[in-house]
Amino acid sequence: MRTPRFRNAAPRVLVFTSGYFLQRDIASACARLGWPCHQLELPRGGLGSTAFVESLLGAAAAFRPDFAITVNHLGLDSRGMLLELLGRMALPLASWFVDSPRLILHDFPNQPSPWCQVFAWDADTVAPLESQGFENVRYLPLATDTSLFRPDAPPSPAPAHAPAHAPEGGASFVGDSMLRPVERLRRRLARHGRARDLALSLAPDFAASPARSALEFMRAESPDLAAAWEALPQGQPRLDLEQLLTWEATRLYRLERVRALLPCAPLLAGDDGWRALLPPPAPGLDWRLAGPLDYTRDLPGFYAGSGLNFNATSLQMKGAVNQRVFDVPACGAFLLTDEREQLPGLFEPGAEVVCYGHPGEVADMARHYLAHPGERQKIADAARRRVLAEHDYTHRMKVVLKVMRRRYA
Repeated sequence: MRTPRFRNAAPRVLVFTSGYFLQRDIASACARLGWPCHQLELPRGGLGSTAFVESLLGAAAAFRPDFAITVNHLGLDSRGMLLELLGRMALPLASWFVDSPRLILHDFPNQPSPWCQVFAWDADTVAPLESQGFENVRYLPLATDTSLFRPDAPPSPAPAHAPAHAPEGGASFVGDSMLRPVERLRRRLARHGRARDLALSLAPDFAASPARSALEFMRAESPDLAAAWEALPQGQPRLDLEQLLTWEATRLYRLERVRALLPCAPLLAGDDGWRALLPPPAPGLDWRLAGPLDYTRDLPGFYAGSGLNFNATSLQMKGAVNQRVFDVPACGAFLLTDEREQLPGLFEPGAEVVCYGHPGEVADMARHYLAHPGERQKIADAARRRVLAEHDYTHRMKVVLKVMRRRYA
């Protein structure tokens, strides 16, 4: 198993896969780069198992990868045994976090390994990951698959439960209302009612706070909530409280901004929770609801057909940008997004992306760009050129290869 690695210009990549969209994008990027790629299916639930170890050993022997790659540490076990096995095989692993590492690694204490190179989509998470013992953590933002997200993407099919699906050149927003995730966590914290209710009451404060994570907010700005968190049993209850604070803050943040968009008669693509949260459609607030969209089948055509794609980023990533910032311009479409610290390092504000700073700006900005199609198309075209030059997943995989080759060749 301990064969020489990185001897050829085109690496051989072993991709851990479980159906997560980014895994498909990584495999697509490898194929478009001409890199041999083998996809190794993860067990149900995303954790390692005996069968998975056997399939990993078989793939390592037959395919002889230069390195393996996973997303959000999927496939790894909390005891670090799979990482130990990779070390014995001298098979390096790239683990790319695209969601909060804090919420993923809460019960994974044995993860730092010289055979695991960590990448983080959010620059704010680099230092916390290094403080956990990970060496040489690299910032690697999201990107897009320009073979899938493109201006000529086929229109999305109309679902039976919605009167219309195509945005028809108007304003649109794709996103979950967050009602169900919040309710699920409320139920799980039923035995810890005081901590739960305190987190819910302080969610607006966390949304407005400069604190980057729920735990940072508790410790710096809310001693009562921090004490309630400390009083919880270690493990899942504490994680649930952090998630509840994060998702409820995101729900309120997203709702305030979508409400501000209603005068522009947007088409919302998401769950039925929006019907409970928003006022009924009426003159001046004439919005429509389509159902959830399939990422690969529906989203490219939906973005391409929208005159204005709206964005309100999750508060698990207060400084980073989400997938939509790359997918929408790849379709040659216009994006109105919230300001994020890491955005100017990826696009030129004003020329390639338009940002609102406060919900009170949303309606006027949206009306302006809907009324000036030439202006918004100029910005969308510039953003697409930037994406094609710098923000395809092939660009990100070249960075991964450079880092892995330098460290492990």
